[in-house]
Parts: sequence; C-alpha cells; structure tokens
Amino acid sequence: MKIEQIYTGCLAHAAYYIENNGEAAIVDPLREVQPYIDRAQEDNAKIKYVFETHFHADFVSGHLDLHKKTGASIVYGPNAKPDYDAIIAEDHQEFKIGNYTIKVIHTPGHTMESTTYLLIDENGKKHGIITGDTLFIGDVGRPDLAQHVVADLTEEKLAGHLYDSLRNKIMTLPDHLIIYPNHGAGSACGKMMSTETTDTLGHQKKVNYALRADMSKEEFIHELLNGLTPPPGYFPQNVLMNINGYESLDTIMDRAIKPLSPEEFEAIANETGALIIDVRHQDDFAQGHIPRSIFIGLQGSFATWVGALIVDVKQPLLLITPEGQEEETVTRLSRVGFDQTLGYLKGGFNAWKKATKEYDTITSVSSTILKNNSLPVFDVRKKSEYTSQHLLGAINTPLHYLNNYLSDFPANESFYVHCAGGYRSMIALSILKSRGIHNGIDISGGFNAILSTDVPITHPVCPSHL
Repeated sequence: MKIEQIYTGCLAHAAYYIENNGEAAIVDPLREVQPYIDRAQEDNAKIKYVFETHFHADFVSGHLDLHKKTGASIVYGPNAKPDYDAIIAEDHQEFKIGNYTIKVIHTPGHTMESTTYLLIDENGKKHGIITGDTLFIGDVGRPDLAQHVVADLTEEKLAGHLYDSLRNKIMTLPDHLIIYPNHGAGSACGKMMSTETTDTLGHQKKVNYALRADMSKEEFIHELLNGLTPPPGYFPQNVLMNINGYESLDTIMDRAIKPLSPEEFEAIANETGALIIDVRHQDDFAQGHIPRSIFIGLQGSFATWVGALIVDVKQPLLLITPEGQEEETVTRLSRVGFDQTLGYLKGGFNAWKKATKEYDTITSVSSTILKNNSLPVFDVRKKSEYTSQHLLGAINTPLHYLNNYLSDFPANESFYVHCAGGYRSMIALSILKSRGIHNGIDISGGFNAILSTDVPITHPVCPSHL
C-alpha cells in the first residue's frame, strides 16, 4: 500500500500521504501545504480528501488552505463541529482513494471527535491504522486537552472514553496492522512516546503500558493522569483556530516578509509593543543582541518553545534572523498559530550594529569555573532531567515555568544558569534580561559540559524510578 509518513522533527509531527490510481489523500497536514500539492503532482494525482484525526492542539492544520487550493474535501470523525464546510463522517463510514478504502473508526478519549482511520489495500487486506493522538508508539494521547475548550468534560471522563476506545475499537484489530501515529518523542501530547514513529499493533500490545490486557479502567485512568504537566498555553488557542478557521498562510507571508531598516524596526517595536524574537544561534545572541529581545533559536525546537513561552498567539512579533531564513521563521511560527509577524530586520543584527544602535551581550563561561564556585547555580532543565542527575547545590527552575521563579534569582549578585547543552539556558537568560535581571552568566555547553569535569554531581537515577 502506498502510504508515506511526512515527519517534521521540530514539532515531532507526522502527516501522511496516501495515493492510488491517480487519487490522493493527506492526513493531518501542517500549515504549509505546497509540499503536499507538489508530492501529489509527482504522481499525477488529485488530492481528493484531507482527513483530520481530531482538532489538533499543538499545531494549526493546513486543511483549509489545502481545500482552497485543491478542492479536496475535509473529513472529520463523529462529534466534530467545525465552523466551515466539512464532511462529518459516521462511525464505520468508508472513503475510496483509487482502489484503496479508508474506514472511519471513532475513537474518542484524547478528544471526543478523535478518529482512527483503518487503511485497506486494493485487495481488501487491512494494512494499518492512522491513529492521530489516540495511540502513539509507546504511549497514548493525554486526555486533558479537550476539557480546556469543552466545559462539561473532565480529564477523568476523557480517560475513561480512551480506555474504551483502545479496548473495544483498536485492540480488537489484527496484530499485523502498522500503527501510524500523529506524533513521536518530543511532543507534549503524550508522556513517554518512543523515538520510533511506526510499529505493529501486536508489538505495541506487548510493550505499551496503556495496552496491558489485565489493566482495569481505574488503573488506566490513574496511570494515564499520573505525572501530567500543564499543557502549553497555546494549545487551546490552536484548537480554536482549527475549529473556527484562520487566515491563509499566503496572507500571513505577505504581511510578515517585510524588510525593515533599523529605524523602521525600532519605530514599529515602540509603536506596537511587538516582541522581538531573535532566532540566530545562541552563541551569536550572546555576543550581541537588541536589548529586551528574546532568544529562541531556529536550531532547536523553535515552534514549541515559542508556543510554550509566549502567552498569546496574537502577540505582534518582529524578527531577527540569519539572512535568507526569514520565510522559514515565519512558516514555523505559523505552524503553532503565531500569525502576527510585522516584519524582520533587513541585514540582520549586523545592520543594527552598523547603525550604531545600542545592543546588549550575555557572558558565557566554561563549566570548569564551577570547580571553586560560591555563586548560585540555576538549572533550567525539566524537573525529570534534574531529578535524574544534577549539579550538587543547583536550584531547579524549569524553563517552561521560568516566570514562576523570577523572585528566586538574585537581584544584586551574579549567578550561573545552565541547561543540557546551552540552548535553553540562553532562552532563560534572555527572558531574565527582558525582566530587568541582568547579572546571569551562561555555562557554555550546559550539563553535558559539566559532566566532563570533576564538579560534584548527584548519582544517576534510573528513569523508571522517576
């Protein structure tokens, strides 16, 4: 069966391209749709359907732009109520892609409209299931997201629905079926997803904790909800965009790809209150950056960190990018609903310096300085990383919740900040500086570099004990 997984690592997201006999379908597309259109054109195929497994929380889907550009019908499972024309399929309804059949299996739990699509080849053989966020490799979807947009739902109710969907709808299917999930490791839509992006259903029944045959519904609910951290603030905003609709990416690009001189850039920042996002490498940011700008580098999980740290997707933005990466930056912002980019600094940060504008720096030092250290050290890694192993005496202030710890940072004393490799610590230091806390010092290379020294650290803890 011709199915291709189109994986985007920075979002840990998987879309799917299915083609047979000149007809194609896209499942769970990202915001930028031209690559899907180009792929279908390679096969001389027409995109007939855009299937959505659910109203996504962690990205804005490209279903509306695909519909407008190709005429493809948008398909959701039962219970979906979008504010635009779409086919709301019934449970067990079938759709044809050439000689293939795609069968709807309603699997509520992650959300109430969550749907799994059973893929049946031209010979009538069941090939696989596209599971969305219902079933991942090594995990299942968290059941606490839909409650933020549907008032009468609770995470316990959703978890109960998910238990029933898994036992009654998915685990009864043949073991040879290939699982095609919507996300992999690194996504905030689950707790312990595997780095593998496909597997067989039979193998997952053996290794996935949520598919244990002897697990009661009460045990499932307890294990699923245990250890869930609050979802990023942009999740419910993305859900509403996927339900209500949004501007075309073409419109967003026309507005955002606007080169600005240093004077224009500064004026717009002052007039609009736009947040300045600097997406260069952390080393470049440390050597010089516009005061009060926030570092979130393209080389890391850029979109997810933007979504986690900027409260409102409607926040106006201005960009500092490496030359030639302006469109990439706007595209990656739009994937998570940040559509209000007002322009970028033409010539990048070098143009700012040439205009003799004020700029700031961040001091970065070797981890060896910690051997004889008397200053406070702040570790901005996740709590689980810190618990596993950390520098003796270091204070854990996870980047996700940095604003909750602002009063912990010394006002009149220097201090060190580190993460695992240097990316998150630079984000943290840029946020602290924007809040008026300027005496932080970066530990170059983060905890990975600290491990290569003889600075005292705690003994490693087996992750299974966390």
